[in-house]
Amino acid sequence: MGMSDYAYVYIMASQHNGTLYVGVTTDLKTCIWKHMQGVGSRFTARYGVKTLVFFVPHKEIDAAIARKKAIKNWKREWKLKLIESQNQAWRDLFFEIAKP
Repeated sequence: MGMSDYAYVYIMASQHNGTLYVGVTTDLKTCIWKHMQGVGSRFTARYGVKTLVFFVPHKEIDAAIARKKAIKNWKREWKLKLIESQNQAWRDLFFEIAKP
């Protein structure tokens, strides 16, 4: 399965331990690129949230939406632990998914 065969839950950040945004999409590359350009959402544009720090694929869009809703309701501390469980350095993962 290719990247376009999944739905993704993702977390973006303004900086290390900064403002967080949790989203869901079926086109991760395009969605994140839009956030980086300031056109993905008013929230991410307003708070400078442009760094992809976490994402996880789901085979079903309904499962991805449910997971996004759950994560959005988590305490901030839990979200930080989730990010750091896969990306301890808070590096920008966009450049890893954007490779052809």
